[in-house]
Amino acid sequence: MPTQQARRQMPAQAGRAVAARGEAAREAVSDEACGSRREAKNTGSALLDAALTRENLRQAFKRVRANKGAPGVDGLDIDRTARHLVTAWPAIREELLRGTYRPKPVRRVTIPKPDGGERELGIPTVTDRLIQQALLQVLQPILDPTFSEHSYGFRPGRRAHDAVLAAQSYVQSGRRVVVDVDLEKFFDRVNHDILIDRLQKRIGDAGVIGLIRAYLNAGMMSHGVVQERYEGTPQGGPLSPLLANVLLDEVDKELERRGHCFVRYADDANVYVRSRRAGERVMALLRKLYGRLRLRVNETKSAVASVFGRKFLGYSFWVAAGGAIKRKVATKALATFKQRIRELTRRGGGRSMLEVAQRLRSYLLGWRAYYRLAQTPRVWLTLDEWLRHRLRAIQLKQWKRGPTIYRELSALGASTEIARRVAANSRCWWRNSGLALNRVLTIAYFDSLGVPRLS
Repeated sequence: MPTQQARRQMPAQAGRAVAARGEAAREAVSDEACGSRREAKNTGSALLDAALTRENLRQAFKRVRANKGAPGVDGLDIDRTARHLVTAWPAIREELLRGTYRPKPVRRVTIPKPDGGERELGIPTVTDRLIQQALLQVLQPILDPTFSEHSYGFRPGRRAHDAVLAAQSYVQSGRRVVVDVDLEKFFDRVNHDILIDRLQKRIGDAGVIGLIRAYLNAGMMSHGVVQERYEGTPQGGPLSPLLANVLLDEVDKELERRGHCFVRYADDANVYVRSRRAGERVMALLRKLYGRLRLRVNETKSAVASVFGRKFLGYSFWVAAGGAIKRKVATKALATFKQRIRELTRRGGGRSMLEVAQRLRSYLLGWRAYYRLAQTPRVWLTLDEWLRHRLRAIQLKQWKRGPTIYRELSALGASTEIARRVAANSRCWWRNSGLALNRVLTIAYFDSLGVPRLS
């Protein structure tokens, strides 16, 4: 796709609107240049010039700050980086325009996966995240319209909910067999040469291609030792999701050409078919297509199976009365939720009820917002009651002594019989916090502490 031409303009001419997408908010981006106005002998990259305008950089830094990321290998957080760039930026910008800039290695970080194992992240320095974000804001409006309509991950105006709804529509249409494909360590296995080749076919801008290649080759630092990397786009940088979509779009287009019904979110792809035999043919095709990209299908997590035994983005499907296909929270996601709630509502730890409520609040709000598509009201009610049961047990333990429990329950309106019975067995926290206290330690009582409801 031909690249958009960007021009350097004097301040009076600044203001041409460029769509800022991806991580950046949708605001106007000016073409006013940042730094020295003297002409540099640069790579002639129009896209790089556009990325390094003052307004585009300002929006990029605003987005990087909002993400509250950790420092990279240089140890500089966002505020210290901002002070550093006051004097260092002109030289960095000159190197970027000349094509001599070399990014610092990313800092290796591992986080546990819900199903065991570890996920490897590469945290770039704040300066490199700023440059990547500025590039993303220029490249995304050019590249995103070329992607498949069946791709939903890391794209402006699209989200996981849209992917789940699309999958539901395919199942409702009678496609009850899913080809569920998971790629083995996708972000760690991306072949640099193949990725750059696919990127060059979309943007013929040598300056940007060279800078992206430099980021891919930057290496990873672990325990003070820099490891060279010949494959992979480490998660943690703003550009990685966009580059992943560039690479995987080739598979999407081939599936489209063959008329398949599918949904892809990042490296998770589900193809919906009407029979197991058709599913096996599609699985063989996908192995071949991914093999061309030097990617491997994770055979232990991938399968051709009934849609009702698989999950997609934390959701699964069930058949309601009349044959309607409905959404629910996947069993594994529910188990993960309950385990996290147990950790947040442990009766030990010496935390006040207000501290427990504050920790619960952020997790519950995020979880409820993501799983609000679930069409299972009874599940929400059951979870709500289980959560309140745990909170009542915490409250009783914090009151601790029988006389205190009696006094507090009486003040909340409990009958003398219930207050005496609970106070007499003051150490039986879980049993005493059952349904008998529903009318005393009510939902409204916990609402006042800031605990959100699930139902």
